[in-house]
Amino acid sequence: MAASITGAGTSRVKILPDFADEVAESLTRSDIKSLIKDGKIIIERKKGISSGRKKLRSYKKHKKSEGKGYGSRKGRKGARREDEWVNKIRKIRRYLKWLRDNGIIDSHTYRKYYMKAKGGVFRSLADVRTTLKQQGLIKGDSQ
Repeated sequence: MAASITGAGTSRVKILPDFADEVAESLTRSDIKSLIKDGKIIIERKKGISSGRKKLRSYKKHKKSEGKGYGSRKGRKGARREDEWVNKIRKIRRYLKWLRDNGIIDSHTYRKYYMKAKGGVFRSLADVRTTLKQQGLIKGDSQ
């Protein structure tokens, strides 16, 4: 009866052994409600599924490049390429901003390379670094 009152399953309803006789004598729903309120009948909390383990598993699969097959893809090939571009350009812009804020390059150089990045001159962040090293704007050990 306690399970139907609270909307819980029977496995979640626990009756304390000290009050087992009192619970057995109760007949009405109001009696059961008062026993629950007094803490003589305990309704256990629901057990959830750990999202942490699920996230860890999906992260490991992502590292191994699993789950990237045709069935998991959403959008056209061009749309997926656009995502790659967005990630790449954000990384390059973040790096250029870091160089400017730390005084490694001046604002004119920043703007010049920012616009080059926008124009698609660089293939990757490593390409930006090598170009800046060749121009003598940064040393070999910065970031």
